[in-house]
Amino acid sequence: MDGIVLLHGIARRSGSLGALESALKGDGYATLNLDYPARRSRIEDIVSFAHGPIARFGAACDGQLHFVTHSMGGLVARACIARHRPERLGRVVMLAPPNEGSEIADLLHDNPLYRAFFGPAGAELGTQRPDSLCRILGEIDYPLGIIAGDRSLYPLSSLLLPGADDGRVSVERTRVAGMSDHITIHATHPLIMRHREAIEQTRHFLKHGRFRRADATP
Repeated sequence: MDGIVLLHGIARRSGSLGALESALKGDGYATLNLDYPARRSRIEDIVSFAHGPIARFGAACDGQLHFVTHSMGGLVARACIARHRPERLGRVVMLAPPNEGSEIADLLHDNPLYRAFFGPAGAELGTQRPDSLCRILGEIDYPLGIIAGDRSLYPLSSLLLPGADDGRVSVERTRVAGMSDHITIHATHPLIMRHREAIEQTRHFLKHGRFRRADATP
């Protein structure tokens, strides 16, 4: 059986991926929906925390090990794969990942309230990455599909973001060199993981290695 590791965003818990996890279980995957200290640790330390549970879960699966992530969870997955690559790594789907950072994090980087709430990892989400983070993210040499949103619940925040955005990350900054496929859907950053199209497209990419287009055969 193939397994899927689900990694939530910085201000979320595993329950935020519950609808997505249920759909994936219905497709016959084993799942590890991992809670991790998103606001208390640097991404590098989160990788150390997550390694044990992910390694044990992967060893218990006799098929491939996939990753499905939301927001900062995408960076955690990249670092996990770069440092502790699963032997049977499968496909990776990222929902609204700040792969190239966010201008909002740039603006709030030195704000005491932002730093107190989002912690060390929050300081790593800007467009000017610390060298320590760049070193651990690694290159994308595996099947990666990215789903971006272009609807916002935060009109003031969207003024800071160039082009289409989901209220937290611009569509353009979700991209990363080496990705296999990329689509944009009408979803917001905090709710994209519960969006019906995001769930269906995630299922499709895990099965086919590409997203479904209206003019393409299933």
